[in-house]
Amino acid sequence: MGIIDLIVLILIFQVKHFLADYLLQGKYMLGKFKENGWELPLLAHSGVHMGLTYIILAHYLPWQYALGLATADLCIHFLIDRVKVLASAKYDSKVDKEFWWWLGADQMAHHVTHYAIVFITFSLVNGGL
Repeated sequence: MGIIDLIVLILIFQVKHFLADYLLQGKYMLGKFKENGWELPLLAHSGVHMGLTYIILAHYLPWQYALGLATADLCIHFLIDRVKVLASAKYDSKVDKEFWWWLGADQMAHHVTHYAIVFITFSLVNGGL
């Protein structure tokens, strides 16, 4: 895997994030913002991230590694989103800049997670960490 492959993989993860966080996040998954009963909607949303991560990584890695990294993506995504919901709940997106700070931190954390997954994948394909 060369530098072009690395850049392509980063871009693929950017598209994956857009798809999973926006286009494929249905009304049920938005239940992650509820005070009660948020767990399954958030798990479903994080599961979409896991599935797409697995599909991407299965092209580069043995299935066990792809599944491990995809599961890590699910767990990390779940935690990041839960922290964002709790931290931003008291802010109004229409008037409070703090709401947008939390949303930005959430998106940055997701991208850093993807960069780590890409780095691990790149390292494994090229002979190990």
